[in-house]
Amino acid sequence: MKHGRQLEKELAAQEEKYLRLLAEKSEMDYHLAAQSEEAAYIRRQESDIRALHQSMRCLKHDMKNHLMVLASYLNDGDYEAAKTYTSEILDQLNAMHSYIETGNALLNHILNEKLELARKCGIAVRAQIETLSFSKMRSIDFSALLTNLLDNAIEASKREPSGELLLHIFQERGYDAISIKNKITKSVLTENPKLHSTKEDREQHGIGITRIKEITASYGGISDFFEKDGYFCSRVFIPQ
Repeated sequence: MKHGRQLEKELAAQEEKYLRLLAEKSEMDYHLAAQSEEAAYIRRQESDIRALHQSMRCLKHDMKNHLMVLASYLNDGDYEAAKTYTSEILDQLNAMHSYIETGNALLNHILNEKLELARKCGIAVRAQIETLSFSKMRSIDFSALLTNLLDNAIEASKREPSGELLLHIFQERGYDAISIKNKITKSVLTENPKLHSTKEDREQHGIGITRIKEITASYGGISDFFEKDGYFCSRVFIPQ
């Protein structure tokens, strides 16, 4: 009997050790996956920066020729041609966006990818970004949160006559905060005050709202959706 109890204790101890090692392995697997994900974002970020620098070099190389053409038009008194040519140069410059560098590789990738998409859709973008880490959040949750917020605003802005998106990432009273505003010509909340995701509403702000609320709540944060001064506003606050 005594021998049997001893075996049971040893078995329980081995099981406890196994579960502890399993938990440690799971934690290591998670950190390895997060590091691999971050490394992939950094590689894409470096590729984006190289492409931007190449575009800048090409523009600098061409600028001398552009100025010579403009001087020729002006010397000939062909002001209409000079005006058209200048407009074409400005269009080319406007098509080139500045790379956003925040010190956070994941945040860099999401912002540059989504804001470039907005610009390609003809949406005017204004961004004010503070250097924040959102260190309390898992990378997969932060990515889903910010991506859903931006996708909602971009999708809604694409259906406006003149799309405009305002992004502000900032720190306030112990919270890391994200505020996204997109211009609207009619009230979204009047038609759908609870922002339910229905087939018709998927063309507005229903996409991802539930997911945004779930992620924010899981970190003890606050999410808020409202309208002010002709903008639909989405704000989330994550405790630091």
